[in-house]
Amino acid sequence: MPEPSCSLSIHGTLLGRRMSPVGLQARVRAITATVAALAGCGARTGLLDEAPGTEVDGGASAQNAVATGSTRSAPSSPGVSNSTSLSSGPITGPPSCQPGGPGMTNCGPGGSGSESCCTSLEVIGGTYDRTYANNGAGATGGANPATVSGFRMDKYLVTVSRFRQYVKYLTGPSGAPPANGSGIHTHLNGGLGLANSGSPGTYETGWDDTDWNAYIATGSGAASTWNASLTVAAVCGPLSTWTTGAGSQENLPINCVDWYEAYAFCIWDGGFLPSEAEWEYVAAGGSQQREYPWGSTDPGTASQYAIYGDGFNCYYPTGMLDSCLGVANIAPVGKASLGASYWGQLDMAGEEWEWNLDWYAAYVDPCADCAYLTTALTRVFRGGSFGVEALDLLPQNRLSGNPTSGYSGEGFRCARTP
Repeated sequence: MPEPSCSLSIHGTLLGRRMSPVGLQARVRAITATVAALAGCGARTGLLDEAPGTEVDGGASAQNAVATGSTRSAPSSPGVSNSTSLSSGPITGPPSCQPGGPGMTNCGPGGSGSESCCTSLEVIGGTYDRTYANNGAGATGGANPATVSGFRMDKYLVTVSRFRQYVKYLTGPSGAPPANGSGIHTHLNGGLGLANSGSPGTYETGWDDTDWNAYIATGSGAASTWNASLTVAAVCGPLSTWTTGAGSQENLPINCVDWYEAYAFCIWDGGFLPSEAEWEYVAAGGSQQREYPWGSTDPGTASQYAIYGDGFNCYYPTGMLDSCLGVANIAPVGKASLGASYWGQLDMAGEEWEWNLDWYAAYVDPCADCAYLTTALTRVFRGGSFGVEALDLLPQNRLSGNPTSGYSGEGFRCARTP
């Protein structure tokens, strides 16, 4: 079955960024032209392995199963977490949450709570179709099957506060980019990591300290570099969630981060960026091939299921379409509490596009714990942002961007070994 044309994916990219300043539009046009040049983009059609009735709308079972600690879940109990303990005593777990405080230990469905913002939920492996369509009556048109082994995906997008801890580390006396070869899915293929679908017989190489270290500013003088890059007016301007000092935006998702910065953060935090196949597997509910990450309920306009808009304007925070003018249009992570995926992850649709590990290319079949790791023009991001239309919330929607650029509509979350 041939893949659909790029038109819908490109349309989503453009509309998802029209609310950004004028300077961003030149980059959008460049990315659009780049992505259009790639062969076989944008899958929007797949197959339902399970009966439609098995779909659990809203991820309620996953939310009810969430727990702290490092207990592992059985396949019938999605969403058990491995997260920072909130009990008294020293806080352990990923370093980005260890200091404790806003944006680190006060996350929760609805945008606030007493849960670690580093909560990571176990995902049970399986096989699904990366290409499918689902209009609410069940998935059809399945193609491009992929098998994904079990792993963990963070419940929340990386917050401003968590990224602040990384910048503090980098600008401190021991700050350094990731070690060469780090960031591999070491639980796969005997420690070799993901299979490279762009070059059969090869595997993940991890962080490249020769070519990539230059993208990670370090040292006591680097604070000003980070403050500038995370708030660059031509790209993010009033929509940047970063602030030079901790304030009222610590629970917002960090944005304006490029691919290298996102990957480096996840490595430092004890994880890695999810592959495109892993990310979609979670968003689609595995073989359920859901219409939206939470099921088939219309996302509505009250920001209960997703933070999104119509491609030009935003629904959040008023529930009415209004211009996307600043950070007030970006919600605290987890605000859309009814939008949980099958395994319990929040904001898998809307809020911020999410960087994936892969370079953008046509799907390669078969895919068993694979990622496209052969150098191409752009890197994959998925999920939609606070200003996109509902079409861009679909799990199978594929988009991409320049890995050296960050935008107001782009953030990320980390994945981890099971």
